[in-house]
Amino acid sequence: MTDFAGLGLAPPILKALLAEGYQTPTPIQLQAIPHILAGRDLQGIAQTGTGKTAAFALPMLHRLAGGRPAAPGFCRALVLSPTRELASQIADAFRTFGRHLGLRTALVYGGVPKPRQARALAAGVDVLVATPGRLLDHLADRAVRLDLVEILVLDEADHMLDLGFIVPIRKIAALLPRPRQSLFFSATMPQEIASLAGGLLHDPVQVAVAPVATTVEQVEQQVIFVDSARKRIVLADILRKPETHRALVFTRTKHGADRVVKNLAEAGVEAAAIHGNKSQSQRERALAGFRDGSTRVLVATDIAARGIDVEHVSHVINYDLPNVPESYVHRIGRTARAGRPGIAISFCDPTERPHLRGIEKLIRARLPVVQPPARAA
Repeated sequence: MTDFAGLGLAPPILKALLAEGYQTPTPIQLQAIPHILAGRDLQGIAQTGTGKTAAFALPMLHRLAGGRPAAPGFCRALVLSPTRELASQIADAFRTFGRHLGLRTALVYGGVPKPRQARALAAGVDVLVATPGRLLDHLADRAVRLDLVEILVLDEADHMLDLGFIVPIRKIAALLPRPRQSLFFSATMPQEIASLAGGLLHDPVQVAVAPVATTVEQVEQQVIFVDSARKRIVLADILRKPETHRALVFTRTKHGADRVVKNLAEAGVEAAAIHGNKSQSQRERALAGFRDGSTRVLVATDIAARGIDVEHVSHVINYDLPNVPESYVHRIGRTARAGRPGIAISFCDPTERPHLRGIEKLIRARLPVVQPPARAA
């Protein structure tokens, strides 16, 4: 079974896939789609950039197309996402793959007015893609009901179920019917998070196309030992190199992201920042500029980076090492997508050595040490 037709998907979905140039399913799609079509709960683990969204969107569309349309004020399938950007990307995928099915998809997230979203919900939607906070707002307003949800999806489940999201997720889950189908997808699934997921999944199939926390093979990983005060100099020199075509720079905090953009501007390197304190229009402009190449450098925090699916990112640079080792896997997965090569460079000052040891333990590999560019040395 090597093509989408062999998976048993409906002809209108195959037509949309063909139009988008999709021919061969990825490993996560090959393994997950049959189980989802069969109605099983599923926990899917796959590296970032391996096609997780299509792995759940395609079989969901197939199942929804065979049922009754959504009643006004209700939704049939609910997809929860940790960020606005990822939610938007998921909704686009449902609309693209389902363009010939006549299904209705709605997208709700914070940072924009609610009335337009409420009007879409009032008509009834087959697929609702939402961030938890804004969905709870609409539920409080009685703009939508979850009584008839047939399928629940948590994307980036490890992040969705951390301490910042577990309370909203449980509030939403309490409003969902049983039985239902539940699908969790993520690039990493630490044991403590898996135990939380166990309370929301019923007899799930576990699909893993790569060992947990395995990093993409095409990524060339490096670490540079550098004092905190000199990071700005090293970063500017790396970004000036001609081979750095498009770079995604990670900081630990929102303030740190803004500071890096300011420091780069002083060094003559243009960059934009994307994080939770930015307005929705600012985030959209920054991401659009990064996608079309008018902005060559994007500085982001971990939470904002979920959903940045941009082709041809040549470099991921960890200006600050993440204090959660699993975040390292998500970060460097932003490069080397769709089989292309990429470079991930991590800065490590003396205070970050414990973070580096945690990352190397998680990925079961030592990061090669390289020297800063000559001018910054």
